[in-house]
Amino acid sequence: MNKFLEQAKLIKGDIINYRRTIHSNAEVGSELPKTKAYVIAKLKEFGYSPKEICESGIVTEITGKKSGKTFLLRADMDALPMMEKTECDFKSTNSCMHSCGHDMHTAMLLGAAKILKENEDEIEGTVKLVFQPDEEGFTGAKKMLSAGVLENPKVDAAMAMHVHSGTPSNTILCGLGTSIAGCNRFRIIVKGAGCHGAMPETGVDPINIAAHIYISLQEIISREISATQPAVITIGKFVGGDAANIIPEEVIMEGTIRSLDKTIGEFIFKRMNDIVTSTAKMFRGEAQLLELSSVPPLTNDNKLAHEITDYMKDLVGDESVVLFESGGMGSEDFASYSYKVPSVYVMLGAGAKNENILFGEPMHSDKVMFNEDVLPTGAAMHAYSAIMWLKNNK
Repeated sequence: MNKFLEQAKLIKGDIINYRRTIHSNAEVGSELPKTKAYVIAKLKEFGYSPKEICESGIVTEITGKKSGKTFLLRADMDALPMMEKTECDFKSTNSCMHSCGHDMHTAMLLGAAKILKENEDEIEGTVKLVFQPDEEGFTGAKKMLSAGVLENPKVDAAMAMHVHSGTPSNTILCGLGTSIAGCNRFRIIVKGAGCHGAMPETGVDPINIAAHIYISLQEIISREISATQPAVITIGKFVGGDAANIIPEEVIMEGTIRSLDKTIGEFIFKRMNDIVTSTAKMFRGEAQLLELSSVPPLTNDNKLAHEITDYMKDLVGDESVVLFESGGMGSEDFASYSYKVPSVYVMLGAGAKNENILFGEPMHSDKVMFNEDVLPTGAAMHAYSAIMWLKNNK
């Protein structure tokens, strides 16, 4: 067995404890007071000197005796605003839930930090450990980049990992090229004129306007985007009115645009704005399209992807590492790093239903559960990949 995996398995209980502590105290967004305090305390306990470079954005480094390049390892720490419905003993009860596995990511990187300390003499350069807030809101990576996360020391390559529900445990998936979609989160505000439901002619119905906008937006995908170019517009929030017999003054819609091509995403947003404003005007109302946040498509550096996954084969075997070229429509704000430095993003299988009936629920489900047996694998993947890349890229 690989030495790094052996070391990771020896601290499996510790890594599980890190994960469960973070899971029980799930926090959402860019302000993660309990999570950041816990991570900082653990890093100091291991002998690091962590810094908070922006709100809840933690960075620390470990440098070996031999000089060399800098390799960045990133974990996200934020949860989602939803009530957990699992039956695990350490479930969150504060209406926030780690349903995307970011608690797993943070725990694995803490485990890697401990392993890197054990193997400090083997580090030929610097490993930079990054614990990031608000991946879900797509603001965390941009804030950390603005705060200089890639400087002092200058980062030469970067890696991030995500657990993957429904994929067999310890199977590693890695996309080549652009494999994860970009995403624009938007809000549409439709304004009309409220009136009694019995006399709609005396007002302007924003629900009617919003319904026409909703249907019309899908025509962009079906008639203005090539069928060979993946793209999707989703409205996930549609809110208007308080009473059955009153036409309201305003409707709010929120949703996402996803595409694997940045220029197509920009085109869709522009056409949405045309449709939103003109449709509202046609029905005597007003409407505004606002961008709430965005993340570009994620592009893996193919050379780095092949090299890093070759190292990972030493941990899980050749047959458990799968490289693919097709892209999915989920989004990930690590994409912002990939436009600044050569980057690789991998997914680690964290349990399928044939292993345990409790595994395999989709991520972002209030009942999703991840196999904690993969935590040592993830910790070893981080530490071993960083050390080997630095050793072979002097």
